[in-house]
Amino acid sequence: MNIKIYNTLTRRKEPFVPLDPDGKTVRMYTCGQTVYNDIHIGNARFYVVFDVIRRYLEYRGFDVQYMQNFTDIDDKIIARAVQEGKTVDDIADTFVARTLEDVENLNVRPTTANPRATYEMPEIVDMIARLIGIGAAYERDGSVYFDTTRVPGYGKLSRKKPEDLIAGARVEVDSEKRNPADFVLWKPAKPGEPFWPSPWSKGRPGWHIECSAMAYKYLGEEIDIHGGGADLIFPHHENEIAQTEAITGKPFSRYWMHCGILTVDHKKMSKSRGNFQTLREVAERFPYDVIRFYLLSGHYRMPMEFTDEVITAAAKGLERIRNCYDALARLSEKMTEATLSQIETKLNCPYEDAFYAAMDDDFNTADAVTAIFEWVKFINTELAKHEKPPQETFERMKEQLTRMCGLLGIDLEKPATPSEDDPDTAYIEARIAARQAARAAKDFTESDRIRNELTERGIVLEDTREGVIWKRV
Repeated sequence: MNIKIYNTLTRRKEPFVPLDPDGKTVRMYTCGQTVYNDIHIGNARFYVVFDVIRRYLEYRGFDVQYMQNFTDIDDKIIARAVQEGKTVDDIADTFVARTLEDVENLNVRPTTANPRATYEMPEIVDMIARLIGIGAAYERDGSVYFDTTRVPGYGKLSRKKPEDLIAGARVEVDSEKRNPADFVLWKPAKPGEPFWPSPWSKGRPGWHIECSAMAYKYLGEEIDIHGGGADLIFPHHENEIAQTEAITGKPFSRYWMHCGILTVDHKKMSKSRGNFQTLREVAERFPYDVIRFYLLSGHYRMPMEFTDEVITAAAKGLERIRNCYDALARLSEKMTEATLSQIETKLNCPYEDAFYAAMDDDFNTADAVTAIFEWVKFINTELAKHEKPPQETFERMKEQLTRMCGLLGIDLEKPATPSEDDPDTAYIEARIAARQAARAAKDFTESDRIRNELTERGIVLEDTREGVIWKRV
């Protein structure tokens, strides 16, 4: 095993070596949502990508301590609370719950912890006080700023020049700052805004210090992997590095991983642009597992274009995989325990080897999906040419297909959930039996009528050597 990760900090792929002396514990932190709205389909990509990274590391034997925060105090949250006549806590609690529900629907596994900024105020205030104590931050009229000139190498993650850092900083011009690139750690509350006590003012923290404090509290001075969207490289992650390393004197994270953006008409999808669709809106047209499969069809570092057409293509690809699995499952159901007990050796599968090689190479899900399709093609060819297929071989094929898809979070064994208007299984089986009786009596008009009836109700029939197969579409 030799997993390689592309490290944004060094701009190259590096062998993955955990910091922990046992070589097994992995500490991973990713920046979660600012909870003032439902997540959009671009946000969903981030959740799915790091879920797969966590799954694969655990498959390879690592114990992953995975923390993902919620930013639950922010200007946008305050603005929405005012707009709806609710409290900030009401808005934050609502969208934390809805985000957790959304990612569960995407089959994203729960993280080890989801710290919220407002629950960690003592740690945030303490970290700011420590930065002031070592001369890396300063107070002005109740506000506290980080002094970027006191940190060697500021800008090393984004590789921006000092003039670019000043021009690109997402901060207001403020005469209280010593340097234009300095950023806020604490700011006094405006009238009517929520606030927390501090030695400097009744106020609230800046965005960047929240993540530094939460990662430090839950994972320690150094972590293995820090991840997020590519749009967070600067200023958010750059500033996290500056704050944390100013205190510890150690590298904050060994590997920095960034997920590419989703685009619409080749422009970044974002709430500020208004060109986004929420995950829930997309899920009204496509099942969640299809959305997940689409989000993994490209390499995580590359931008992806979002259209209904590309998700439709993903749906057809996933259906092809499921059809293959269903065919193998039908064969397995006919196997006896005696036959199963005879399976002693692993079927040689070069496509499975290709899958793991892709995942070891910077979690390349695009090539991993290609390997799955090649495996499905091979299986279908074998199924077609065997009148009486060797069942133990196909049982092993099913196991391997299930394992590969499972590592991507695609559950082939989970049956499709019919809507309330869909016919139940007993009805479908009865109509298939009636059709078979009509065919036996050579009443092909009646058999075609039953097939068409089922098709209109979303049930597709396929006549095979093993009998009639049906599925919902």
